[in-house]
Amino acid sequence: MHVSERPDSPPVREVLWRFAPMIYGPTVLFALGEGAVIPLIPVIAAQLGADVATAALVASALVVGQLCGNIPAGWAVARIGERLTMAIAGLLSLGGAIALAFAPSLGVFAASIFLIGFCAAAFGLARHSFMTTRVPLAFRARALSLLGGTFRLGMFIGPFVAAGLLALFGDPHAAIWFFAACLVATILLVLLGPDPESAIPTSAARADRRGEPDPVEDTGEAITASLRVAPGVDGQRAGVFRTMWHFRRVLSRLGLAAASLAAVRSARQVVLPLWGVSIGLDAQTIALVVGISGAIDFALFYASGQVMDRFGRLWAALPAMVLMGTGFIALAFTHDSAQNAMWFAMFAAVLGVGNGLSSGILLTLGADVAPKADPAPFLGSWRTLTDAGGAVSPLLVSGIAALTTLSLATGAMGLIGLIGAVAFVRWVPRFVPRSRP
Repeated sequence: MHVSERPDSPPVREVLWRFAPMIYGPTVLFALGEGAVIPLIPVIAAQLGADVATAALVASALVVGQLCGNIPAGWAVARIGERLTMAIAGLLSLGGAIALAFAPSLGVFAASIFLIGFCAAAFGLARHSFMTTRVPLAFRARALSLLGGTFRLGMFIGPFVAAGLLALFGDPHAAIWFFAACLVATILLVLLGPDPESAIPTSAARADRRGEPDPVEDTGEAITASLRVAPGVDGQRAGVFRTMWHFRRVLSRLGLAAASLAAVRSARQVVLPLWGVSIGLDAQTIALVVGISGAIDFALFYASGQVMDRFGRLWAALPAMVLMGTGFIALAFTHDSAQNAMWFAMFAAVLGVGNGLSSGILLTLGADVAPKADPAPFLGSWRTLTDAGGAVSPLLVSGIAALTTLSLATGAMGLIGLIGAVAFVRWVPRFVPRSRP
């Protein structure tokens, strides 16, 4: 599935570069503010009277809100466009941030976090839909890997900003006000900056697809082109749930493989800190190991896009899943080793490499199989599946560890990774469009 670039691709790439602040800027601003707030959610929840379990439940409201927001976001983007959807989501998020700062009770605080997660789904889906309809296949993976990389950049820097604000003001609410400032900047950028939707018309990307076969309906048979939009009634656009039903085969096959990748990614964020605690490392050492793993992950985000564009989607998805799957399984056997700290650091690095190689894969595969005429409803379903995989994973780790041991829970996540690798081998060639001649 090698992908070569057509002569008409560079002009579109130049336009993407010129409008990079409008395309990637809102994502990095939102992620930067969100990344500053997330580590302090349990702290503020505890100040409002939550115990440890309740604080964890409050923090999970962000993920729940994002899960619930994907399908409504797909509906909104399909009807009012990416730019207006992002502006409305930014305004609602700003209201949620102000409510966080002044929350008089734990219930209001949790509801505000839920709202922010709900709006985060709209931001992610709006840019995903934009890239799907306007970025040519020749460098789609690189463009979407950059989109994922900007989000990772914001989430990577955000906690350091929060630490600096805490040192400066001594109040965790300072991070909330920083988030609010990021949201104001985001809204102004979206509303007042040049509109990339007008500057990069859908036809620019479609021109790059002239060599592709005509799209076909999702019948469950092997296909070599992008899926067609679900037919509407009396010429009207199909709704979100009708689109889900129309593409149920690709969602239940390739979509579940993608969900397994999201689950393994999410498990890494939970397992590594727990493993460090379980083998008796101090907090500073754990933070250093997890930080190095995250830095490796971030350093590889663009390499993933290069691999996918030049050699095919499977060449990034398969090594990522195999590395993470075998890394978890191998780590599971080192808990009682005399050199368990060394093995912990080594396999944390392996997991970082695997996660870095998977950067942009979920976005790219979703764009590859989405109906090109109206991708937003399909992408809402796709992102709901992948977000659900990420949300369920920590619950699986916690449940298995509670019933058995952390080693077995870690090994189970590795097994999910290897099963997901097999699923990618089976379904990527069947559903993802082939390269052009």
